[in-house]
Amino acid sequence: MSESGAERTGEAGPGGAALWWWERRRSVLLDGALALASAIECVVQSVVFAGRTGLPVVPTALFGGLAGSVLLVRRRWPLAVILVSIAVLPAQMGMGMAAVGLYTLATTEVPRRIIGVMASMVCVGTALVTFLLIEQDAGLREQPIPMWFKPFVAALFAVATTLPPVLLGMYVRARRRLVESLRDRADGLERELGLLAERAEERAEWARGEERRRIAREMHDVVAHRVSLMVVHAAALQAVAPKDPDKAAKNAGLVADMGRQALTELRTMLGVLRAEEKPREAAGAAGAAGGEPESAADAAARLAEIAAAGRRGARGPRLSEVASLVDQSRAAGMAVELSVEGEPRGYAAQVESTAYRVVQEALTNVHKHAAGAAARVRLAHRDGEVAVQVLNEAPLGAGPHGAPAALPSGGNGLLGMRERVTALGGGFVSGPLDGGGFRVSAVIPDRDRSPAAPGVGLAS
Repeated sequence: MSESGAERTGEAGPGGAALWWWERRRSVLLDGALALASAIECVVQSVVFAGRTGLPVVPTALFGGLAGSVLLVRRRWPLAVILVSIAVLPAQMGMGMAAVGLYTLATTEVPRRIIGVMASMVCVGTALVTFLLIEQDAGLREQPIPMWFKPFVAALFAVATTLPPVLLGMYVRARRRLVESLRDRADGLERELGLLAERAEERAEWARGEERRRIAREMHDVVAHRVSLMVVHAAALQAVAPKDPDKAAKNAGLVADMGRQALTELRTMLGVLRAEEKPREAAGAAGAAGGEPESAADAAARLAEIAAAGRRGARGPRLSEVASLVDQSRAAGMAVELSVEGEPRGYAAQVESTAYRVVQEALTNVHKHAAGAAARVRLAHRDGEVAVQVLNEAPLGAGPHGAPAALPSGGNGLLGMRERVTALGGGFVSGPLDGGGFRVSAVIPDRDRSPAAPGVGLAS
């Protein structure tokens, strides 16, 4: 027979302090009341039995009261209660004790065969005792009763007093099992929901990090290139202003144009950020108005939608604008050669934007770290991919016209290029050349096509 955790450990159950094998205080009161009622029943029946058989009344009553009080241990030893009730059946007492014992045994986790054996013993004993009582009744003997009537009545009475407590106990047992299984399932679902919430929070944090990195890349690409060219032109303007006022005026115009372009791109970027903040403000207003709080999964989905909307909102640069980008570097005094291989195709917007940003950042790095060095930009249109390579010679150590162009570097340009290219499934390689120059190579597959396996870099 199995026992509950509170019965084994003596810990307090939900209804109060535990005592011995009782889980709750009310269980002690219930068993005490049942034991008292059973003891009174057995005492009364034992007095009647003693008067009918001539046995001493006091010892018989004490024995009956002691037998009836066995119900006090029904939760701990229900088999003992049933065996005692069977033992006192010949004295025509303990019927209530037998019923309560059978019910208690049926609610436990003992095998059903044991419950069946105990119920059968009680049923047979009750039938025999009832049959003997009917046989001893003088009034029934004088009446013409069929032979089958007495055994039938005895068996019917035995079944009527034995079967209901067993069925009720088995029902309670099945109900307890169902409740325990539902509770275990609810606990399991709660744990699973906790894990899902943690994973959703991790995904939301990852989405927020991706969005921050995307914004950082865009801001770096917008600011670094334009400001770098402005610094180069400003240095050239400072150098030629005393000697050639016309050229100085031209350089000043270029600086102004680049400043306006930088401001335009910054305004576009800030407009996208403002547009991304509107859904967050709407969600916050809904929460303040008493709506349901946003879950971690909803937050992750919303951040993914915001990131996609941000990428769609700002029209990125195109490969057709690479020539204009090269012209700007030439205007800043850099010797840049542009070569295009293959026929231009209609690539996805992200592919063209990424290729453009690679060329832009590579030329910006040449302005920063290899002032005065010649550069070569190669753009190759292939089947299902586009390849970009930017090579520059060894730096000369000074900017155009001998003026040093001291440009700070945050070390994020190459990292941003690599992140952009690898995010599209492409390959990226950068590093110094043997002759002292530097190379930046990227192969970007077109996701709208079926790309061939890309190789990194271009043949020199």
